[in-house]
Amino acid sequence: MQTIGFLVHPSFHMLSLGALSAFEFANRTLPEPAYEVVTVSMTGGLVRSCIGVDVDTVELRGQSFDTLMIAGAPTIVPFPPRLVEHLKDATARHRRVVSICTGAFVLAEAGLLDGRRATTHWFHARELADRFPAVKVEQDRIFIADGPIWTSAGASAAIDLALALVEQDHGVEIARAVARKLVVYHRRPGGQSQFSELLDIAPKSDRIQRALTYARRNLQTELSVTQLAKVASLSPRQFSRAFLAETGQPPAKIVERLRVEAARLLMEQSRHPIDVIARQTGFADRDRMRRAFLRAFGQPPQAIRRSGRSDPIDIAESAVEA
Repeated sequence: MQTIGFLVHPSFHMLSLGALSAFEFANRTLPEPAYEVVTVSMTGGLVRSCIGVDVDTVELRGQSFDTLMIAGAPTIVPFPPRLVEHLKDATARHRRVVSICTGAFVLAEAGLLDGRRATTHWFHARELADRFPAVKVEQDRIFIADGPIWTSAGASAAIDLALALVEQDHGVEIARAVARKLVVYHRRPGGQSQFSELLDIAPKSDRIQRALTYARRNLQTELSVTQLAKVASLSPRQFSRAFLAETGQPPAKIVERLRVEAARLLMEQSRHPIDVIARQTGFADRDRMRRAFLRAFGQPPQAIRRSGRSDPIDIAESAVEA
């Protein structure tokens, strides 16, 4: 029986508890229950969440868990010095140490993330990088496994991470069955973007919006600055200047990201060959698409396709041995 120590703290986010459902349904799926969940806190007793719901806990002392998970919070809350001290040797007492959302901050404060890749909710990622420069923060990732340390983005990303833990323990078929019972379409790969460029771009002017709409509908064409400027009824220089001012990025970068996201959807939802997808989304060849995927997701197209189909994750590929 593997024990999951789930650490909560005052004002923790209730949605963090959703990750535990993956272990509950794994127990129901496996021939024999494999997980025991113990909710712990530094004080024991009732701990109030950010929405006012109390959760009963056991005091965290010197217990050793197979996996210690730290709940996140909507904001960055101060962690008790006793907790930080307790976590400094956590990898010696627990096989895996996991943070959800802003829980990454206490791992960083304890020094567990020094020299490691880590993520957190995109809204707080810049602060994590600024406060802890020894941490290799990757702000646009769903979750990251680096040796025994796992970190996730906020909200529902904890479920993707928990499914990956189940997959590491019991294989892809069990994780897939658990995902179905949770009514999750599939476990998103850790390298998937936390948010979509297609939704995040919101230019102020109709001209730039018109150019973006044209680009989305014509990804298979060249989409040069001259072409987009013509659609916007601006000179290329005026268009480039206005586009950067309204989106914060140059046209070429946005066009590449739109192509990458369109290609990712095709990789996950179709069986088209990679060469065909590259042509349909405007990449000259599969090599250029591969380089764009590495820039955007940190993974090649083949890895995105395997993950999208719930194939086994390769923890060793993204992990650094402790």
